[in-house]
Amino acid sequence: MARDKITISLDRTKAEEAARMVGAPSTSAVIDIALDRLLRAERLRRDVDAYRRTPPTPGETAIAALGDSSGVQDGTDWELLYADPHGE
Repeated sequence: MARDKITISLDRTKAEEAARMVGAPSTSAVIDIALDRLLRAERLRRDVDAYRRTPPTPGETAIAALGDSSGVQDGTDWELLYADPHGE
């Protein structure tokens, strides 16, 4: 990947805090991590938007239901964990 040296203005305190939080060795590394995360989040947001515009067909849902999900059970009581505290 090609890299260019550029000049930017930023809040030094934010950059230093971010570097500590992610263990980045430099401000450049912090910016690189931040851009990677921004790109990933934006791609996910766009995928979700696209899904909402065109949800799966009943046939696609039926195919997904054929998969074996027995290996994903972990004993967590999800209903208890996400119970409505107001009983609604």
